[in-house]
Amino acid sequence: MCGIVGYQGSFGSALLRAMTDAVAHRGPDGEGGVILGEGGAVATALGHRRLSIIDLSNAGAQPMCAVPDAGGGMLAGLTLVFNGEIYNFRELRTELARDGHEFVSHSDTEVLLHLYERDGLAMMERLNGIFAFAIHDDRPSGQPADVERGSLVLARDPMGVKPLYFAETTQGFLFGSEIKALLEDPNLSRDIDPVALHNTLAYLWSPSPRTMLRAVRKLEPGSALIVTSGAIVRKWTFYQMPYDGVTSQQSEDTLAAELAGRLQVAVERQLVSDVPVGAFLSGGLDSSAIVAMMRKTLPDQEITAFTISFAEASDLEGNPEDLPYARRVAKHLDVCLEEIEVDPSAIDRLPELVALLDEPQADPAPINALMIAERARAMGIPVLLSGAGGDDLFTGYRRHWALGFERRWSWLPRAARAGIQSATTRAGSTRGAQSIPAVRRLAKMFAHAGDDSDRRLVSYFMWSTEEVRRALYTRDFAESVADVDTAAPLLASLARIPNEHDPIQRMLYLEVRHFLADHNLNYTDRAGMAVGVEVRVPLLDLELVRFATRVPTRYKQKGTIGKAIFKRAMEPYLPRDVIYRAKSGFGVPLRRWLRQELRLMVEDTLNESSLRRRGIFEPVAVRRLIELDAEGRLDGSYTIFALMCIELWFRHFIDR
Repeated sequence: MCGIVGYQGSFGSALLRAMTDAVAHRGPDGEGGVILGEGGAVATALGHRRLSIIDLSNAGAQPMCAVPDAGGGMLAGLTLVFNGEIYNFRELRTELARDGHEFVSHSDTEVLLHLYERDGLAMMERLNGIFAFAIHDDRPSGQPADVERGSLVLARDPMGVKPLYFAETTQGFLFGSEIKALLEDPNLSRDIDPVALHNTLAYLWSPSPRTMLRAVRKLEPGSALIVTSGAIVRKWTFYQMPYDGVTSQQSEDTLAAELAGRLQVAVERQLVSDVPVGAFLSGGLDSSAIVAMMRKTLPDQEITAFTISFAEASDLEGNPEDLPYARRVAKHLDVCLEEIEVDPSAIDRLPELVALLDEPQADPAPINALMIAERARAMGIPVLLSGAGGDDLFTGYRRHWALGFERRWSWLPRAARAGIQSATTRAGSTRGAQSIPAVRRLAKMFAHAGDDSDRRLVSYFMWSTEEVRRALYTRDFAESVADVDTAAPLLASLARIPNEHDPIQRMLYLEVRHFLADHNLNYTDRAGMAVGVEVRVPLLDLELVRFATRVPTRYKQKGTIGKAIFKRAMEPYLPRDVIYRAKSGFGVPLRRWLRQELRLMVEDTLNESSLRRRGIFEPVAVRRLIELDAEGRLDGSYTIFALMCIELWFRHFIDR
């Protein structure tokens, strides 16, 4: 797990050092860089910061340059920088060795080079892991189709666990694990992408490939690029989640047993490490299941897990407290539980967090992840297993229950559905109504009742209505996004699975494709790598993902019970009161903090002079939003938090 950067084009050689230094936090154990073809028409630079996890020797250092091997393969001329882990690298290495390939290290990095030499671009379809990499192919011959000598081949893992940003400029092509590395190029445009900002206000994150900077894009999960002479010549998707309308006909009991077995295999794969491995443990089903499988795989080994506690646990905005359940699981599985207390002062780290995230993600949960990563690193545990993905593959969020509930009213004519929408909106706008969790959730569930099915599905990912968002803009900014369809990026993704008609399966596809990749996994990567901690996600093992897409939704969402099949699978391993506890989020009491502990920061970031200087949000409208939220007439807390994060992002990435 590392940080990678590079360029191809007419950039000054000093840029590579600056870009590599910008991601130094991602790799505290080593660094390297190489400039290839310097002095020619187009130079290629590759930089790397190393977090040593597998093969801690210098043989695993990067950039890694290959040499000819005894098997006759011509690897000389291949150079690689790689961020991530390949969980099936041992099987691939054995296979390559049978074909005559010889290795000088025990790293998965070297396996990538040999696999590219043998399989070309088809190599990506063989990888089960989390990765972002760039290969410079300067061999005299033997390039795959579409790859000219001197080209760069870049790819990102199928689930989007590891980030990869890029930019095309008049000078050439830039890439890096984080946006801040690209911004070391002083000529890179800082112009804002108004569509990305508009989408961020809606979703609290920007759907890929857009970022807040018009010049910078995210490589989508399961996608790859070929760059020749400093320009992208080909971009394609090599992996698509297999949502195609086909589901298993096996019994629920059979599928539950298979799920448990597949999860154990995934955890066992991801425990491969030459350094200590710990885990997140919230006390929810997902993280508890991961720790249970760690214990099954390592019955006699000491395991350390990390959890969050709140100084004021009585005010978690309708969510049950996690800590008692985390303690219960730790005792049941005989693991050491490290408790990290979060109090309101943690929010003082918000400006630091916005700088770490690269994008203005309006969710306080990264604070928890950062504090856990800091404790783990301090204890000498640089790898953590996370339960991320359970809700996104097997259901578990309230929107999954709400979507399933739609069958009771979605058959109504559009006019009748619009009437329900209007009635719940009025009920939710009465004074104090939005302070009641049940009323707040009901209003959100019916906020788009009048829309067609796919638009309703997409609307569940939005945190405010189009009317509320557009009312906040200045006239000029409103005109710049007047024709923007906020639902468009997610609707475009749904169009990629035309044979999947089950609404919940379609929603789960969006969960993984966007909510996970663009939000949860993005902040988890940044929080961990900020202090040199690698976070792995066993539930997103590709074989387990494929299995999950084949499980019928009737076994996933049973009325108000989400993850039903997952819960049944874990009954032999975890206490029932943990398995069947109420759902809780990995967050903080944001609504209360905004009105109390965060009040001064709200006033600072959203004061009239700051807003007028930006020219994006109308100060009077923002003040009115804050008032309506305080009165409980509108649940504007996360929209207010988004406005704050956007302003803090401007201050760090643009004003400087």
